[in-house]
Amino acid sequence: MRMLIASEAGLPYSGGMNGTEVFDRRQVRRQRDRAAPGLDAHDFLLREVGDRLLDRLLDMRRGFPRALDLGCHTGGLGRQLAGRGEIERLLCCDLSAGMAARASGTVLVADEEALPFAPRSFDLVMSNLSLHWVNDLPGCLLQIRHALVEDGLFVGTLFGGRTLWELRQCLEEAELEIEGGVSPRVSPLVDVRDAGALLQRAGFSLPVVDVDTITVTYGSPARLLSDLRGMGETNAVTARRRSPLRRDTLLRALSLYQDRHADADGRIPATFDILTMTAWRPHASQQRPLAPGSGQIPLGSALGDEG
Repeated sequence: MRMLIASEAGLPYSGGMNGTEVFDRRQVRRQRDRAAPGLDAHDFLLREVGDRLLDRLLDMRRGFPRALDLGCHTGGLGRQLAGRGEIERLLCCDLSAGMAARASGTVLVADEEALPFAPRSFDLVMSNLSLHWVNDLPGCLLQIRHALVEDGLFVGTLFGGRTLWELRQCLEEAELEIEGGVSPRVSPLVDVRDAGALLQRAGFSLPVVDVDTITVTYGSPARLLSDLRGMGETNAVTARRRSPLRRDTLLRALSLYQDRHADADGRIPATFDILTMTAWRPHASQQRPLAPGSGQIPLGSALGDEG
């Protein structure tokens, strides 16, 4: 394995290119570093969503010689590729050195908010469940577009708006009931309409955004929290309360979760909305919509109206 660190090239740490720090990127990095050694025991969602991402890629029926796995975690997406997709060179990149150290091949430690790539470096950029921690998502998408060749493909997944809605509601209600207020303990997430608009704003062509809902059941809410910690997906909102969640508040939230959502066998559901973004760097060969008013066939004729 060859591992490079972008900061060694003099690249500054960026907390959000537009100056808004919704997420504490240093905390995101720390959480990923802590989760890296045990990720294999908690990566089922990464593997499931990765398989779905790669299914879309393989439907393209074309090769992508130079590819980037952005936010690679421990390199699982590269292992799932297993030679598929006609990818000749794959570069894995993650914010966390702990995660990147467990990926194989050529690996780069770099921040998604300050990509160190020259224009037209890749035929394909993939990102699996990582970009929901980026402060300036429009800026990140713009950098991805610049890093792609013309007619290059971006395929990315991230958690969408209703992810973990059950846990969110129970945490908020418990904190309000016991502590008299609610602190930001869960991340703001993008919805499907916003994601499409962000791709267009970043200058991509032919953008498509789909949403899949994956429901995972657990024997207890505590087991869900363990998986979230194991994936490095716990609270990293900049405005979070820095003290730990009070034990009585946590126990009340878990009790509410169990009481309201458990099935007949006592198992509780956890909902994950998965947004999949697919878009291309513009190229003259791509199909383009006709300009308004340029149609040559009257609507009545198209509808079979002879009157």
